[in-house]
Amino acid sequence: MGFNLTPVVRNLLLINVLIFVLQYFMRLDLVNWLGMRYFLAATFAPYQLITHMFVHANFSHLLSNMLGLFVFGPMLEHFWGSKRFFIFYMICGVGAGLLYSGVNFYEIYTLGQAADTYISSPSPEALDAFFRDHARIYEGEYLSFINEFHNQPDNGSLIKDSKLLVRSIYDIQSNIPMVGASGAIFGILMAFGLLFPNTVLMLLFPPIPIKAKFMVAFYGIYAFFGAIQNQPGDNVAHYAHLGGMLIAFILIKFIWQNDRNRFY
Repeated sequence: MGFNLTPVVRNLLLINVLIFVLQYFMRLDLVNWLGMRYFLAATFAPYQLITHMFVHANFSHLLSNMLGLFVFGPMLEHFWGSKRFFIFYMICGVGAGLLYSGVNFYEIYTLGQAADTYISSPSPEALDAFFRDHARIYEGEYLSFINEFHNQPDNGSLIKDSKLLVRSIYDIQSNIPMVGASGAIFGILMAFGLLFPNTVLMLLFPPIPIKAKFMVAFYGIYAFFGAIQNQPGDNVAHYAHLGGMLIAFILIKFIWQNDRNRFY
C-alpha cells in the first residue's frame, strides 16, 4: 500500500492536528465547547453533531484516529474521488454521532428516572440499587458515605446529602461530551474491508500479515462486545464505532451499490 496523501485526507489531518494544538498548547477548552452532548442537556447545540469529529481527548486518541485516516483514507479517496470520499467521511461521522446520542439519550433518561425515584423514596438499600444499576463507576468513590448511611439510615443530614449526591451524578453524566473522529474512521475501516477485502495488511503488534476483511471483522467484534458489556470506567464510545461501521455498510451495500462507474 502506498501512503501518498490525497487532498481530503491531508486537509482532514491538518484540521484535526491544528485543533489539537489550539486545544492543548493554547489551553482552549474545546472539548466542552465542541464535544457532543446529551440531547436534553442545556449545553447541547446542533453544531456538535459535526464539531465533535474534530476534537480529541488526548494525544493517543488523536494519533490512533489519524493513523487510521492516514493508512486507509488515501486508497478510498483515489477510488471514489475527493468529493465522494469527503461526503462518506462526514456521513459516517455524523451518523455515528447520532447513533451514539440515541443510546446515550436512553441511558441518561433512564438514569434521570432512577434519580427521581430515589429522591422520592431515599434509603440505604435504594442507594445501593441506584449505584449498582446505574452508577457503578462512582460507587468506589462514595463507598465511605454509603457505609455511613447504612449505619445511620434515619440521619436527616445523610438523607439530604444522598439526594444531592444522586442528583449530582445525573448532572455529571448528562454533561459528559463525546469527542473524536472514531465514528468516521471506523466507517473508513468498514469501507476498506468491503471494497478491498483481500488486501494484505501488516500489523504493527504483532507484526503479522492479515487480510483487510479479517481485520475489519476483528474491530467490529471488539466494538460490539465493548458496547454490550459496558464496563465501568470504559470511556470508549463503542456505539459510535459501531455506528460508523453500520453507516458505511449501508452506504456501500444498499445506497451506492448500483453506481458501477465507481464501485465493483
